[in-house]
Amino acid sequence: MRRAERLFQIIQVLRRSSLPVTGAALAAELEVSTRTVYRDVADLMAQRVPITGEAGLGYLLAAEYDMPPLMLTPAELEAIVLGAQWVAGRGDALLSPAARDVLAKVSTAVPAHLRPFIAEPSTATQPSLSGVEEAVATADLRDAIRRRLKVRLRYCAESGEQTERIVRPVVLGYSDTTRVLIAWCELRRDFRHFRTDRMQAAELLNQPIGEPRGPLLRRWEAWRLAELAKPGGIAGSLGQGHDPCG
Repeated sequence: MRRAERLFQIIQVLRRSSLPVTGAALAAELEVSTRTVYRDVADLMAQRVPITGEAGLGYLLAAEYDMPPLMLTPAELEAIVLGAQWVAGRGDALLSPAARDVLAKVSTAVPAHLRPFIAEPSTATQPSLSGVEEAVATADLRDAIRRRLKVRLRYCAESGEQTERIVRPVVLGYSDTTRVLIAWCELRRDFRHFRTDRMQAAELLNQPIGEPRGPLLRRWEAWRLAELAKPGGIAGSLGQGHDPCG
């Protein structure tokens, strides 16, 4: 790794941490000696990068420090390309073209020597979703999540049972073969996963979700961990045709 890339990476590591990062931790991530890290951090501080701390205690980067967002490394570009490839292949009416647009914008913004990492990527995703027919626009479900609104669903389970439910959407999950709305179901009084290809209709209600998003997410995460611990748990079956709406 060239020294300029190493200095940039030190800033990146500090940016993503809210706690002091020790020289040893930086050295391990960058695969250099702690002596090299101490020298690099001293150079950054001399260049007026707002780093506080000292050797042995750890370093912090001031929260207000800003850096051009497109100073990207080759590995970061490959991560972006791989993620955009995956999203573009999911067949979402809004997100798929948006992913391709992101790559086009990044390609025009990065230096010329980095553009081959986008035009000729070294990574690839699995084949895209195909033949999935959905009556409900996933954009509406994402809108409900962002606006914190309840949704009335008309749903057909794998068994053929049709039900109408009012749910509090939490996350719209994407797998290689399905899309799943994770929500608190007011009918079952518990979390359920609803496959979007089995939704017959979805109506955004003018009813706000009373519970703050943070606690709701934490409750779902706890529920998911409990389900994973069960033999053949719900979360582990997503994407294999399982219908965990209950």
